[in-house]
Amino acid sequence: MWPDHWPRTPREIATATADALAAARSESAEPFDEAVAVLVDLPYEQVTAVHAGMVRELLEELHPDGLAGEDVQAVLERSVRSGLRWLPSLEPEAVVAVLTGALGVSDSDAERPKIRPEQYLAAGLLVVADLVAARRVAPEAYLRRAVSEIERAETQEMP
Repeated sequence: MWPDHWPRTPREIATATADALAAARSESAEPFDEAVAVLVDLPYEQVTAVHAGMVRELLEELHPDGLAGEDVQAVLERSVRSGLRWLPSLEPEAVVAVLTGALGVSDSDAERPKIRPEQYLAAGLLVVADLVAARRVAPEAYLRRAVSEIERAETQEMP
């Protein structure tokens, strides 16, 4: 399913992300939690970079004329409402952190609530699931591009 040249870790990130998104689509808490547990055991920065890349690309496609605060608020509300319906452990603060982090607007000086990695990853996956549903597309192409972009950035030499 994934490109043969991808190393093991990006393949595992892609597979677990796809599994989690399928579980989110069907609102299946147990398989979702299992996929998140796999992602927690992988390099956190790489996982979050892939998910953030997907969020940014989907937001850009959904809002080609620019993203307004109301647009972000709508994603936040939809993600939290739908997530809490089947995933009672969802932390709304984590959804806020995912969106502000992906958009690069988080305040590094602000005191942040302690969000555990599994909470942050679950929130990110719910945001991606919401955006994929809003865009009415399958997530695999976005996942491939996000992993490929990380791979490209890591192999590009710095001047």
